[in-house]
Amino acid sequence: MTTKRPFGLPSVRLILIAAVLGIIAGAGAVYVRNMGSGNGGEASLVASAGACEGAVTKVKSVAAFSKGEVAAMVAAEPPRPLDLSFKGPEGQDLKTADFAGKTVLLNLWATWCGPCREEMPALNTLQKEMGGADFEVVAVNIDTGSDEKPKAFLAEYGVDALGYYRDSSMGVFNALKKEGLAFGLPVTLVMDKQGCLISAMNGPAAWDSPDAKALIAAAKGGV
Repeated sequence: MTTKRPFGLPSVRLILIAAVLGIIAGAGAVYVRNMGSGNGGEASLVASAGACEGAVTKVKSVAAFSKGEVAAMVAAEPPRPLDLSFKGPEGQDLKTADFAGKTVLLNLWATWCGPCREEMPALNTLQKEMGGADFEVVAVNIDTGSDEKPKAFLAEYGVDALGYYRDSSMGVFNALKKEGLAFGLPVTLVMDKQGCLISAMNGPAAWDSPDAKALIAAAKGGV
């Protein structure tokens, strides 16, 4: 478990915050509407249900592990292809499609978001312990302005295993908000190897916990 958290909040506090946000989000399921393609950092949610037919079983498998520290993780019903745009570590344009072949835990965070800062070391630990060719934690910072603040925070708290992903336009967050997937920060999505949305969570979680690792193992197909 990660021991150093920026504000020293116990994991039970994170669970309560996430649980409340989960209730606000609907608690039963994440419904994705087809709003067409966006520009820049916006999302394009593809309507074709057939593209994610194979993900239905995975959704059920992951839902069975949405408990304890990750109880606020809500199943996508039905699963949908999800296309998001942001910048990569070298400032290059990236889309979620570029991670095809990997299960992805996509997390949106900002330095001004206390719960985001709190869970970042745990996300770093999750990447260290479970990241590889078949899984990656993709933490996308949405601070506006320069890279100075997010990079300084990551360095100060030893977040050294996560790739540096950015969307200073906040377009990726605004698009997810428009689609009913984001109500605040942090917001976390689980996507399968085909880029299909499996589940989503609004609020923080202890991502270095056994509950979180079991959920990721299920998403990868290892359970």
